[in-house]
Amino acid sequence: MRILLFLLSLILLDWYIYQALVELPVELPMEISMWLKAVFWLIPMGVLGILINNTSGKHRENRQKSSARTFSSFFVLVYLGKLITAGVLLLGDIFRGITLLMIAMTGTQAMTTERLPIVVILAIILGVIPMVVLLYGMIRNRHRYQILREKIIIPNLPAQLEGLKMVQISDIHAGSFTRSEPVMAGVQKILDEAPDLVFFTGDLVNTVAREIEPYVPVFSKIKARYGVFSIMGNHDYGDYTRWPDPESKLKNRASLEDAHASLGWTLLNNENEIIDVAGAKIAVIGVENYSANRRFSQYGDLEKAYEGAEAADIRLCLSHDPSHWSHDILPNFPNIELTLSGHTHGGQFGLEVFKWKWSPVQYVYRHWAGLYQEANQYLYVNRGFGYLGYPGRVGILPEITVLELASK
Repeated sequence: MRILLFLLSLILLDWYIYQALVELPVELPMEISMWLKAVFWLIPMGVLGILINNTSGKHRENRQKSSARTFSSFFVLVYLGKLITAGVLLLGDIFRGITLLMIAMTGTQAMTTERLPIVVILAIILGVIPMVVLLYGMIRNRHRYQILREKIIIPNLPAQLEGLKMVQISDIHAGSFTRSEPVMAGVQKILDEAPDLVFFTGDLVNTVAREIEPYVPVFSKIKARYGVFSIMGNHDYGDYTRWPDPESKLKNRASLEDAHASLGWTLLNNENEIIDVAGAKIAVIGVENYSANRRFSQYGDLEKAYEGAEAADIRLCLSHDPSHWSHDILPNFPNIELTLSGHTHGGQFGLEVFKWKWSPVQYVYRHWAGLYQEANQYLYVNRGFGYLGYPGRVGILPEITVLELASK
């Protein structure tokens, strides 16, 4: 019954917009008019048909689920635009209603009571603009990988580490992908950098470990001179799905850890690895998910992960959630020179013009994209390799970060 009421509401919304369009004083040949009317109704019927098909039954394959999300997102975009159009039309009709009431009360007709064509045209424009922008973000931007470069100045950096090149990626969210070819194009950009180290800072999947399986052949191609190191993000623990029993959730986690091994990545769960670079020691500290926001599960233990890293020449911390930096790392671990995070996706929507940037996510996270510095400690927040929810990006592109160590 709720589905029927929902569909009825959508049809009424389409009818409300349709009857406003047919009132426009535009003379068209009958054949063109009939075609336009047919197209108007075929689009919502087609979108609704796809939505019903994708929400009925179980999609067993990861790619089927991803395609269903894409079609569902297209449905949302279409009706977001229509809601805006209907909202503007409604405001105009409310004004018309007030006018009719004034005429009835005063007996005069100082203003027209017809729907103004300019109101209909404005309603269409305001509805189409966000739909087109978001659709462009889906078609053009979701795999439009950008390489962003930063130089990290570390005082007293050992000469052996001067110019060391590190690549960071984050938030792959393999369950959102529909095809491997565009993903491979991003991986090739990483390989073209010939990095000394590669770091992945969490959220390999959306909900379950099997989402990464079709993309193991793609991401296993990532190589670096001194290795690829990874951590888990909040989506990697299976917290966002229902499990029949606790053992199934534990088995899912074990499968995800096996996936990291299949990729050839060294997964660091509250532990560190010391890397020798021509005698200079780099401590790569990997923390499980830790957030200052208590709505996320707390798995991270930096005190445990830090053990044995004290004597290294430089300490790099991988921590998925950037709120960890100001909440724990800055006050309690002043020797960690650089922290690498992700999690925010840069909001997937916003504006970046030269050094200025804006996204709605900045009202939730103080540190949400790019490089931040407090004294001699740095935080870099990667904008994410993949996407979640909305299958696209507007203004905030998927990111591959290239970081270079330097003494000045």
